[in-house]
Amino acid sequence: MTTETLLAFLAATLLFAYMPGPALLYTAAQTIARGKRAGFMAAAGIHVGCYVHVIAAAFGLSTIFSVVPALYFALKLAGGLYLVFLGIQMIRTRVAAGPLPELPRKSARRAFADSVLVEVLNPKVAIFFIAFLPQFVSPDAGLPIWMQFLLLGTFVNFSFTSADLMTVLFASEVKRRLTGNARYQDLTRWLGGSLLCGLGVKLATDRA
Repeated sequence: MTTETLLAFLAATLLFAYMPGPALLYTAAQTIARGKRAGFMAAAGIHVGCYVHVIAAAFGLSTIFSVVPALYFALKLAGGLYLVFLGIQMIRTRVAAGPLPELPRKSARRAFADSVLVEVLNPKVAIFFIAFLPQFVSPDAGLPIWMQFLLLGTFVNFSFTSADLMTVLFASEVKRRLTGNARYQDLTRWLGGSLLCGLGVKLATDRA
């Protein structure tokens, strides 16, 4: 990769990573509604789930969406409905007023697993990788094409995760300032759940 291409790759990656999008809204919703630990587990789950798309892009599996459009729409619908389910569940879960309790280990594992599934069920992530990465892959490089995909995809994933973690820290500070008031805690619970429901509806109905 030439210096010009490398700089273009870094600039585009950071731009996409820190541009407000579904992943940032998702981690913010989890943090505001359930606390910092839930936010970190959500970010970790999204990071792990993203590797499914990176590997799929590296070995050409993501191209199946262009061959079988019905699979793309089915996966998109499933991901959207699952987000709506998580949002409704978040709204229905009441938390007593006062300092936000530490998220139990079981709930932390659940937040992680939910986030992995949400990311895997989002075919737009797969489309992003097969559209973005090939622009920076060279057949003349010393590494095989699949390995270039993996290396570039891993860097992109870590860049996106850094933005998710910054979002968690910011959202947790907002949450901390609102903690202790039952009215505000109900508000943050409804806000987080509504964000997830909104993201789910957008994912399921977006024709792009």
